[in-house]
Amino acid sequence: MQATTQAAVQTTASVPLVEASQPGRLVSLDVFRGITVMAMILVNNPGDWGHIYAPLEHAKWNGCTPTDLIFPFFLFIVGVSLVYALSSAKQATQGQSQVVMRIVRRATVLYGLGLFGALFPSFDFSTVRLPGVLARIALVFLVCGILFLKTNWRTQAWLLLGILVTYNVLMQLVPVPGYGPANLNPETNLGAWLDRLMLGENHLWKSSRTWDPEGLLSTLPAVGTGLAGMLTAQWLRRSDLDAATRVAWLCVVGGTAVVLGMIWNGWFPINKALWTSSFVLYTGGLAAASLGMLYWLCDVHGFRGWIKPFLVFGVNAITVFFLSGLVPRLLNMIKLPGADGTPTGLRTWLYDTFFVPYFSPINASLAGAIVCVLIWLGILWVMYEKRIIIKV
Repeated sequence: MQATTQAAVQTTASVPLVEASQPGRLVSLDVFRGITVMAMILVNNPGDWGHIYAPLEHAKWNGCTPTDLIFPFFLFIVGVSLVYALSSAKQATQGQSQVVMRIVRRATVLYGLGLFGALFPSFDFSTVRLPGVLARIALVFLVCGILFLKTNWRTQAWLLLGILVTYNVLMQLVPVPGYGPANLNPETNLGAWLDRLMLGENHLWKSSRTWDPEGLLSTLPAVGTGLAGMLTAQWLRRSDLDAATRVAWLCVVGGTAVVLGMIWNGWFPINKALWTSSFVLYTGGLAAASLGMLYWLCDVHGFRGWIKPFLVFGVNAITVFFLSGLVPRLLNMIKLPGADGTPTGLRTWLYDTFFVPYFSPINASLAGAIVCVLIWLGILWVMYEKRIIIKV
């Protein structure tokens, strides 16, 4: 990675250091990304994984908590960002092959970062998890970037519909080899079977080793989430409609998608781990409406006095996500005597010393997470002021 004036997957849609009123720029997109990443840091870094408030946990299986919105919102934002980053290249008659190669390179680096994070610090390739959050971001970035360059919005809309229907058919009608009829259970659904077949149990999510929430087959509807973001961005860029009309229709369509997702939930349940078609509609609708409202506030009416904390997260989103997963492990490599005299990792020691004695277990865990967010806010604020943005 290197310091530059743009962020990795965020691409040139970011507007961290220039006036947000520049043509083709969306302050609201950076704000939306920043809110999403700040929430991601909060839920990924509790003081104690055994004590977490329910809204800060994922749904056990079917259903959707606020935490379950974070990752689809980010993939939706990836789709929006691609449109603003690649529109000029799409219109050009030459040089698209070089753009495709840049997309491939960035996707490869993103996957490499995810793989490094999974390997660190033991670097045991025999049990490393091959799927993952950054791996899914990389794949969605790659597929959606190429689709945007090579297809128009109508084709993208039909692809989105086709993906949702096809995935529903695969998951609910195709028998699972060795298990019998199609089902949506964690270990015996078609996606889990495919992950074990293609990747092997040693390379799946370590909490189960029999299925993975970022598995191969469920990456297909995740691409649908990116396509939803691309369609939203192309709608927002329309110059033949006034801003009020664009925002109003975006909220209407987003609300309709939420309702359709809730209806579809009746036979294909909303489920983040499976990234079901109903989940794509439900979360995509919420994301579209949220971006529309932020666009109305920040870009149309210029209400920006409150946005800086989110901007500083938004312009270095991949950086803070990657480092926030790495730093706690680095800290715990430093050993100090614990309360019982046994060696304790520095992160654990800090939590046990400054949080556990002063709060109830669940509030100590929440306080630890909030302090983690505030520490990263301070670091990113300094980077923002010094115009340091990390690019893959």
